[in-house]
Amino acid sequence: MTYICKLSHLKVLLCFPAVEESESDIYTRFMKSHKCYDIVPTSSKLVVFDTTLQVKKAFFALVANGVRAAPLWETKNQSFVGMLTITDFINILHRYYKSPMVQIYELEEHKIETWRELYLQETFKPLVNITPDASLYDAVYSLIKNKIHRLPVIDPVSGNALYILTHKRVLKFLQLFVCEMPKPAFMKQNLEELGIGTYHNIAFIHPHTPIIKALNIFVERRVSALPVVDESGKVVDIYSKFDVIVPKGRRVKQTEST
Repeated sequence: MTYICKLSHLKVLLCFPAVEESESDIYTRFMKSHKCYDIVPTSSKLVVFDTTLQVKKAFFALVANGVRAAPLWETKNQSFVGMLTITDFINILHRYYKSPMVQIYELEEHKIETWRELYLQETFKPLVNITPDASLYDAVYSLIKNKIHRLPVIDPVSGNALYILTHKRVLKFLQLFVCEMPKPAFMKQNLEELGIGTYHNIAFIHPHTPIIKALNIFVERRVSALPVVDESGKVVDIYSKFDVIVPKGRRVKQTEST
């Protein structure tokens, strides 16, 4: 039986063409033999926000610390209740922006808890997290199953957030060992054959596209980056969600926590 996976590179590592058993499950066995704690760097930056913090101050803090997401702590219940990400910032602009001349009151005055109550009342989901002793396989499965990009690693004893696990971090960890592993047959196939990527109805923008239009595309098409295409149809750049709050020309070197 042949499986074709489209959600992510990680999913392809879990669902792959049927080949020799000793090769086909090499990445699965690797991830099952390592814990989430193994992937946590010795030094990383983690920012935590209380839900009573103003949304505007929270996003300034994301930019100042060079991170793209932060766990949310609710003092009343003494627990982590969610995540604040750049996507939330984009959703606020998409929801409340009227014109360049009109101040966005909601961004200025809303607290994080207010935004969560108003915006997430119909789409609210409990925080998805994982323990440091859980296998890397379980972490990858959780990322795919819940269609999320960031998975907080939380110590079940202390209740402290230790790290935010991402697809990028998992792939970088795997890269350290991949040269020593047998190569499954699917590794010789190209991206299109494996169903990785989008090849039809691609969302894109032009160099002079207004930012608010790009934000609308991010929200409506649920993508994390947009190719920037010139008049001849040539891709000249990539505009990502992170560029919304930190333009490329103003970026500093990002820590592994992003």
